[in-house]
Amino acid sequence: MSFFKKLFGGRNKEVELSTREFTEEEYNIDYELKEQGLESVLGKMHGIVGHAIIPFSIGGAVDMYYFKNHIKGTGFATMELLNPDGFGPKPNRIGTYELVGFTKLAYNDSEENETEFNTIERRFCGIFTTIGNYASQAILNPNETIEVPNGTDENNCLILDNYRPDNKEFKIGERNHHLLLCLEVFRSEMEFARKNGSGKLINLLKEKGFYPYSDLDRNSVV
Repeated sequence: MSFFKKLFGGRNKEVELSTREFTEEEYNIDYELKEQGLESVLGKMHGIVGHAIIPFSIGGAVDMYYFKNHIKGTGFATMELLNPDGFGPKPNRIGTYELVGFTKLAYNDSEENETEFNTIERRFCGIFTTIGNYASQAILNPNETIEVPNGTDENNCLILDNYRPDNKEFKIGERNHHLLLCLEVFRSEMEFARKNGSGKLINLLKEKGFYPYSDLDRNSVV
């Protein structure tokens, strides 16, 4: 079984990816511009970063960045998929991107591993890491459905969407990018999206007030 099963999508196309090395100064400038770009969409970034023990660039997990001032609950985002030149994930029909996800739970920096917030935060770190790695090999478009293995018999089921609240665009300096929302759903909802289109599922989730959250302590909308 594939480590990552893509359920919707078009043909992959070859794109030119950056292979050059970047200086520490280039990374620092890019980080500042990327932070500004994320904050323009998601509000002020939380001061604490969930750093991975092994960096994503050498095979570890992504760092987790948190946003408490955008909507009720907590937003998660990546900052490591895009290189300082704008390359990274294979461009989809919109372009290149970083990942975002949301929980209705308030940010909790408790060192206890069993809190509800820590559980969903760690789940999303794994989802972001898997998708981030796969995105360098395959094109992932908004409105596609995907399954992400999680070490159990039941994969995480997700819908991808272009996240642009109030039509706010994610930019890094003068470069246009976008935020690819990873929206976790029930398997029945994913199957509905496969049959009827992800847009119809997203509309149902919005009607019930569940979008853009990935909390599954709710009833299915289908």
